[in-house]
Amino acid sequence: MIGDSRITKVLYGGDYNPEQWPEEIWEEDMRLLALAGIDIVTLNVFSWALLQPDENTYCFEKLDKILDMVTRNGMKVCMATSTAAHPAWMARRHPDVLRTEFNGMRRKFGGRHNSCSNSPTYQHYSAMLARRLAERYKDCSSIVAWHVNNEYGGGCWCENCEKAFRVWLREKYHTLEELNQAWDTAFWGHTFYDWEEIVVPNLLSEHFEENRTTFQGISLDYKRFQSESMQKNFESEAEAIRSVIPNAKITTNLMGFYKHLDYQKWAASMDFISWDNYPANEDPYSKMAMNHDLMRGLKGGLPFVLMEQTPSVTNWLSYNALKRPGVMRLWSYQAIAHGADAVMFFQMRRSIGACEKYHGAVIDHAGHENTRVFREIQELGKELKKLGSATLGAVTCAKIAILADWDNWWAVEYSAGPSRDLNYMQEVFLYYRALCEQNYSVDIIGMEDSLSSYKMVLAPLLYMTKGSFDEKIRAYVKKGGIFLTTFFSGFVDEHDLVVTGGYPGKLRDILGIWVEESDALPGGVYNRFTYQGTSYQAGLLCDIVHLEGAEALTEYEEDFYAGYPAITRNAFGTGEAYYIGTQTEEGFLKKFLKECLSRVGVWPVLEVSENIEVTERRKDGKSLWFVLNHGDEEKTFSLPCRRRELLTGQIFEKGEEVSISKKGVLILEE
Repeated sequence: MIGDSRITKVLYGGDYNPEQWPEEIWEEDMRLLALAGIDIVTLNVFSWALLQPDENTYCFEKLDKILDMVTRNGMKVCMATSTAAHPAWMARRHPDVLRTEFNGMRRKFGGRHNSCSNSPTYQHYSAMLARRLAERYKDCSSIVAWHVNNEYGGGCWCENCEKAFRVWLREKYHTLEELNQAWDTAFWGHTFYDWEEIVVPNLLSEHFEENRTTFQGISLDYKRFQSESMQKNFESEAEAIRSVIPNAKITTNLMGFYKHLDYQKWAASMDFISWDNYPANEDPYSKMAMNHDLMRGLKGGLPFVLMEQTPSVTNWLSYNALKRPGVMRLWSYQAIAHGADAVMFFQMRRSIGACEKYHGAVIDHAGHENTRVFREIQELGKELKKLGSATLGAVTCAKIAILADWDNWWAVEYSAGPSRDLNYMQEVFLYYRALCEQNYSVDIIGMEDSLSSYKMVLAPLLYMTKGSFDEKIRAYVKKGGIFLTTFFSGFVDEHDLVVTGGYPGKLRDILGIWVEESDALPGGVYNRFTYQGTSYQAGLLCDIVHLEGAEALTEYEEDFYAGYPAITRNAFGTGEAYYIGTQTEEGFLKKFLKECLSRVGVWPVLEVSENIEVTERRKDGKSLWFVLNHGDEEKTFSLPCRRRELLTGQIFEKGEEVSISKKGVLILEE
């Protein structure tokens, strides 16, 4: 994970903000955090205003005291740079630092992430602060990682961004002729004759809603530009730290499938991946699992850090339900099960003011250890200490990959048709869930990743086939791989220009089909198909498919395209390519994918009853099974081989019936 030899167990801790409290409370915090088993704290996340009261003055004395205190108490430190919220003086004296909203409204000082990523003021002072912090604390032995900014987000459409966008476009397209061709500006008379004629796409120009634009190519490029602009902010601070501490381990906390930033591109700039897990109350466990698997996949399967989760309750949902007893422990182990080498919280002590005063914490407003939440945190701390290094560095060896691509995400949901209900990540999750909830190991990959280690690659809604990605798929299937994609795939290139000659464009020969039309069905309206004697819904889109070498596995049953293929299979080289031409039910996908995988010898980690999640990580040639009961009742299952439970030391023999309590966790070592 962080790659520090001093780390010998799963790190346990989180954000600590003692600057919000009088110093007489600090020593009591140390007592309580030690009691809870906390061994790492993230310091200095939102302290810019305290550290720098004006352009030229830096005040590190309070941070010195805090750092000295936590170091004396044996804690490791993740040092943050504080740059997610600029000081009030900066907004007053340098208004270029303030963001302009999508609707053209210029913001005033307030909130956080209110800094324009292309503001020269912000770029200068954020990098300067990062360097000053590195200079002051370069010799501090307790600092094991550096945390730049915090949860990057907040787009901007100001004049600075407009100017920087033009520079970005020049570097990308070189000439206006190439740009006009890529954007198809002959449509609606949009031809540009001077770079200065290009404006940012928002409600003042190309958009009539946030996700609806008259020129997809322009809006798509601005999404890319914004993601890269914030990434450059991160890289600037990271470079400032490395100029002082060359071997510093630097990260920032990502937010799962966050639409606005292309994390697959960000990953190359990060020494290790960390992220914040705040699921909605109603989220299925498989949705959390998919986010974890994305984080693991960003660095080619390397372990990651769970940087934030709430110990008990969030504060921004409409209904902020408590985490029920056992859930905090269960979800912490779920992160470890999918590749985490650290479990951390926001926050250590509950704030008394502003918008997060009712967000959960290790130390509640009661100020003592006699709370349900503290007791649960303390027990988990003891378990992680006992677990030691048993899971550190363990990897997941998946034979199934699902492609998730930000360009496709943006382009699908900017598309001018065929349905406003198209939701890229919902479709990706539909396929992931069908696999996860049957306990298959799955990697989430990007277009730059190798396919060679996988038996099956799924690419739902592969609307955009960028560059030579079709060649990668073609070679993969020819050599025996199984490839599956869905409706609305292969339609456009990387500029969102339609690939003419018939859908699905560059994928046509691989899939052995031609898609003539797509019928968009309103919500609640369905066609149907039958597979192995069971009838299933066909909704959202129904592609009208002609066979060009593929075979039909089932057909539509209603409307004028009754009898046309709904699902096809094409033998291609020594592999197979499947096309699912409609959105269908989870029950069908579970059955269908299991059949496909069984033919190539890919099986679930363990077949157990519903709501039992089982994942596998491997270390030193040994298999570790994480068995997690997300249900509300005790369950039993039979073990196919002899295993030792790491948390209790109990030995289970082959064929033995094993019980797992509700919200329970077992870690079974080979």
